[in-house]
Amino acid sequence: MSYYNDQNDYSKRRRPNFLSTLVIAIISATIGGFIAVALIPSVYGNKQAAPANQVILNAQGTTPVVKTDSTTNFPVVQIAKAVGPAVVGIANFQSQGSLFGGGGLTEAGSGSGFIIDAQHGYIVTNNHVVTGAEKLVVSLADGRNLNAKLVGADDRTDLAVVQISDTSKLTATQEGDSNKLQVGEPVVAIGNPGGQEFARSVTAGVVSATNRILDIPGESSFNLIQTDAAINPGNSGGPLVNYQGQVIGINSAKNQEQGFEGMGFAIPISDALPTIEQLIEKGYASHAGLNVQIDPRYTAEYASQRGWPAGAYVSKVVLGGPAQRAGIIAGDVITKINGKEVKSSLELTHELFKYKAGDKVTVTIFRKNKNLDVSVTLTEIKTQ
Repeated sequence: MSYYNDQNDYSKRRRPNFLSTLVIAIISATIGGFIAVALIPSVYGNKQAAPANQVILNAQGTTPVVKTDSTTNFPVVQIAKAVGPAVVGIANFQSQGSLFGGGGLTEAGSGSGFIIDAQHGYIVTNNHVVTGAEKLVVSLADGRNLNAKLVGADDRTDLAVVQISDTSKLTATQEGDSNKLQVGEPVVAIGNPGGQEFARSVTAGVVSATNRILDIPGESSFNLIQTDAAINPGNSGGPLVNYQGQVIGINSAKNQEQGFEGMGFAIPISDALPTIEQLIEKGYASHAGLNVQIDPRYTAEYASQRGWPAGAYVSKVVLGGPAQRAGIIAGDVITKINGKEVKSSLELTHELFKYKAGDKVTVTIFRKNKNLDVSVTLTEIKTQ
């Protein structure tokens, strides 16, 4: 007997069973692996790449970073593309004397404008952009520089319309309703600050306030839109646009006091359109008036020193005009129109702008330390 041999015989007898077990185990493991791979997606969901604009949260808890591969959906981009081609530059050329004689036309100033009627080539701008011009040159977005003629201008509203004869491939703006503006509403200003070097610059902001009154000739006629969208010299006459791409204002003024930033002002388009239409149709604008001359040197400080009220000092009355017929004389101080206080000549213009020729108003005047009310039928005053 041999134990070794007994063990040897035993191993000989057991080997076939061990090999079959090993093969079965390998096959089972392989099948199990395939089943696991097939089942994992259904349990945990298919793994996909994160979209390009997904918000990725930082593990350290800092501000999330928004990743995006395009800016084409940003409203200001679309506004610039849509409205930009309708915005123009306007150069004002005037004669300049020379020490050696001759002189010639040189660019005295520049501003902006926007095409309001592409078919006829009408362009809206500010009166102060074209004042004194002997030649006007309009620069278009496509690079063309065209001579323009002045259709009409109105210093009482600081509005003007010019026209170009080449109307091929022009784009006109769409006008919105400035009466519906709300404080905080986003707006975009487009224009040429500093001239052609910075043509069609785009700035964005909000409506900071409405119904602002500035003591500036022309702008004093309107309740202006205040905005913090950057407006600089050269932006005058350019459009202020809402996020629908509609013109809701005409950029006209900026507060340039030291220490003030982000205070630009625009003429509301809904208030400006009647005058613009007059300038196109008649070449001039007409407004309601008293037919008096007002002395702008009469200030609130001057009045206070004499114990008189602030107002508009009448220096001359037009013979046969409505003011004379109502009994107003030189030396009177107009203090109210239909009960609304008037504290300066520009405030008088602002109030009269609310009426039409033929309207009857009550004018309060200060004369010899007394207040008098007189009824006046307003007449038409033409400005050209």
